[in-house]
Parts: sequence; C-alpha cells; structure tokens
Amino acid sequence: MRRIFDDELTQMNAQFTKMGFKVNEAILKAVKAFINHDKALATEVKENDKDINAMEVELELFCFQLIALQQPVSADLRSIITVMKASSDLERMGDHAVSIARSVIRVKEEHSKRIPEVEVQIGEMAEVVKQMVEQSIDAYVRGDVELAKTIATKDSIVDEYFVQINRFCLKEMASDPAVVFGGADYILVAGYLERIGDYVTNICERILYLQTGKIEELN
Repeated sequence: MRRIFDDELTQMNAQFTKMGFKVNEAILKAVKAFINHDKALATEVKENDKDINAMEVELELFCFQLIALQQPVSADLRSIITVMKASSDLERMGDHAVSIARSVIRVKEEHSKRIPEVEVQIGEMAEVVKQMVEQSIDAYVRGDVELAKTIATKDSIVDEYFVQINRFCLKEMASDPAVVFGGADYILVAGYLERIGDYVTNICERILYLQTGKIEELN
C-alpha cells in the first residue's frame, strides 16, 4: 500500500510541475503579446487559460481523493495540502496572464500611443518574474528551502519595477494626453506582474511549510 501511495504522490507532484510550466508559458506569451502588440498571441493566451483552470480542478480533486482514501498523516498530509494551495496560486497567476492578454486586445483596438521606454522596463520586469516562477517550481521539486528563500527576495525587485513604471507613466500621461490610454494599461500590466511575484512568494512560503512544518512570511 505504501508503494502505491508513493506512486500517487509522485503523480501529484508531476501534475503540479506540469501546471507550473503551463502557467509560466502563459505569462511569457502574454507579456510577449503585449510588447509586440500581437493580438493573435494574446487571444491564444485567453483561449488556453481553460486548460490551466482544468488542471487546477483536476489536481484539487486528486488531492481530495488522496486525503479521503489514503488518510495521510504528518509529512504526506503537508505535501498534499501544499500542492492544493500552491496550485490555487498558479491558477491565479494564469488569470493575471489573461488580464495582460486582454490589455493587448484593448490597446490594439484603441490604437493608443505607446511608450517604448516603459515597454523595455515591462520586458525586464517580466524576465525577473519568469525566473521566479521557474525557480519556484524547481525549488518545490527539490524541496530546496534555501532556494525558496532566495526566490522570495527577488519580489522586492519586481515591486521596485512596479513603482518605477507607475511613476514614469503618470508623468508621461500628465504631459501627453495621447498616451493616457496606453499609460493606464502599462500600469495595469505592471500591476499584474507584481501580483504574480506575490503569488510566487506564496509558493515559496508553502515550500518552507512543506519542508519544516513552519508557517513563515518571506517578504
């Protein structure tokens, strides 16, 4: 019975990892679509979100079945609870990727004036977020507490990008009415990326809980 349970936990972890990579792909495509004004790619992100939602529901159901049928205790139970909560974080990150994609479609339709300097900053911000997402999945798979703590510190970099983009856009919007619509969307997109960074930090905190049994805020 223990071997069967271990196989099921391995399957659970594999599904979670697959979902993490799917969400990271959605974030990357959404930001690429925004920077390149690619409405087709943005539409693809929106359409693929149903797959992420389905993966979250399937994973949650699988976790409930493990709890009901196997009645796990101690570390096994922490592992299942961690995946349930972390998969919810991933699903919300996917929702923010969709929100970025919607901004692409909205800006495209409004033909708003762009601000190249801000698009560069958003690209850099997205790269930091991308690394955080990828590394958090790696930290979960390896049970690496120190890596999880390191990843969480990067959230302050994401926060700083958000502040800088916000200030720059407000300044440009005040001086040039033609960038008001576009500037507002830059602020929204930066905000979505900032929230994704927060969810990654949540996952890092859940990794700590999984490995140590302690609940600790990392940022």
